[in-house]
Amino acid sequence: MKYLKSNTILSKIVIFILFWALIIPAVGNENAYAADSEVTTAVKANKPKSFKAETQPGNISKYGNVGIPVTCEEFLAAGYEFGDIVKVKFLGTSISVPFVSNFSDIDSGDSAMFALDGQEYLFIAVNMGDFATSNGIAVKTVNEDGSFTWNWAEGVTEPVKFKISLKKAGGYYNEYVLHKLSSTNEREDYAKLSDEEFANFREVTTTGMGKGVLYRTSSPINPRDNRNAYADAAIKKAGVTVMINLADDENTAKGYEGYEESYYSTIKSIELDMTADYESEDFRAKLAEGLRFIAGNPGVYAVNCTEGKDRAGFVTALLECLMGASYEEVADDYMVSFYNYYGVTKDDKRYEPILSGNLAKTLKSVFTFTKKDKKRELSSMNLAKYAKKYFKSLGLTSKEIKKIKKNLSAAKG
Repeated sequence: MKYLKSNTILSKIVIFILFWALIIPAVGNENAYAADSEVTTAVKANKPKSFKAETQPGNISKYGNVGIPVTCEEFLAAGYEFGDIVKVKFLGTSISVPFVSNFSDIDSGDSAMFALDGQEYLFIAVNMGDFATSNGIAVKTVNEDGSFTWNWAEGVTEPVKFKISLKKAGGYYNEYVLHKLSSTNEREDYAKLSDEEFANFREVTTTGMGKGVLYRTSSPINPRDNRNAYADAAIKKAGVTVMINLADDENTAKGYEGYEESYYSTIKSIELDMTADYESEDFRAKLAEGLRFIAGNPGVYAVNCTEGKDRAGFVTALLECLMGASYEEVADDYMVSFYNYYGVTKDDKRYEPILSGNLAKTLKSVFTFTKKDKKRELSSMNLAKYAKKYFKSLGLTSKEIKKIKKNLSAAKG
């Protein structure tokens, strides 16, 4: 009996190791689809010291991410690790959030402490949200030229003081590993993908959509991710005539190097400069503007943000719903972006957490109008009906929605 008990314990340990071995993909030579190999679950011998820091409005990003002047190197050297849960105190408030390295590490609408690549400070932010505004820290003013300034919210005196301390070592580790995604901007790292796939470009072919009418893509003009030339060539080849740019304002778009030589510059476009906070009034107003642009400009459309994944993914999903696609179709199309960037396939352990934590969560939020809606599964909802209702909540008329449907169902040519 003693031997049997020991053997059972050993079996459980082996199963645990195999489970994580399956979740964390190995690094290959042909692509960059790898989990962070530097993450550890070592138990901390001593509790890391707490950090006190002060911040100013100039440390708040365009999307409301609040910069805290503590470097990632300082934070990690003190003993904090990605996957820890930290306590953050500010303005008389105390919240507990995970410490992570990218927005993809948490679900849409959740807050976290971020050590974003290339940034000097730590950031506390909301994935697809505006932390500064939603937490009463500051108010953003958008100027006529598209620039912006942040000022402290009413009653806030500067500087705002933050205190960061450890809440639970490794408390978010399992979720962190499950969310962890890695990509590069090097074309050679994606040898298995076509140029169009590398640009995250594809035709939208869900139920109700006209053939060759709607495409989605990463930015054809922003060189940040080294995909713009491939995306620009793809929209030209597809004969796109109308661009809905969710990421840039007009001045920023025209200021990118190579803009004048791009195909994008020769076609009709609207630059919406949308935030990542889909619940904000700014997002809703600009979404309505973009939808009216589709209604008033028949043609071959393409929707882009920077990566063609998050904002473009959400807006495309709404259009697919309106046209009569099933939730399965919408989800399948949305998740193609996570294959193109991170190699996540449908049988990957990370597939469902990514889907449920992003698209499903966001759609359910905007399609919840009653208590009954909150209990309904997306797969059982009449998504066309809910998309229409949501568009009306943005201020669109039935006539405008009808024009959108007509333009998107029309066959190319």
